[in-house]
Amino acid sequence: MDDRLLRIYMNDQLALGIAWREVARRSQRSNEGSELGATLARVAEAIAEDVATFEDIMERLAMPKSPVKSALAVVGERLGRLKLNGSVSSYSPLSRFVELDFLAMGIDGKKLLWANLRDLAGLSARLPGVDFDRLIQRAQRQRDEIEPFRIDAGRQALGGAAAGALGTEAAVS
Repeated sequence: MDDRLLRIYMNDQLALGIAWREVARRSQRSNEGSELGATLARVAEAIAEDVATFEDIMERLAMPKSPVKSALAVVGERLGRLKLNGSVSSYSPLSRFVELDFLAMGIDGKKLLWANLRDLAGLSARLPGVDFDRLIQRAQRQRDEIEPFRIDAGRQALGGAAAGALGTEAAVS
């Protein structure tokens, strides 16, 4: 079997995983000392473990890692810090929301990745020691853990707290 396309896909996904790991670490540092910071510390650690698992899978498949794609992921994350966030010199509510939204998208993508590798690439047969179902469940736990904070950050950043309350009252009436 020619793994050329799978190797390209794997390297692209590794680069994305590295970017999400770096965003999770940065967001955790920015929210240190809070409940969100503690949650992000756990999620960042779990994402780092997932990246290591992914690298192990690539190694077991004898797929070389692209140092260029990995480096570009780190550079891209660093450049992402330069975006306008409504505050020139400090962390803003928009920063928090964008980071949590980005992490949610990455975690959802990771669930698809594990399912794609299991089902479409047939890696569950090639790597019987890898429990793809457990990896998908682990990603779901990460997603569930950050979701309340993402919603709260979105309401704070986008001004939806009052709108959310009105929507609830209207539904009750």
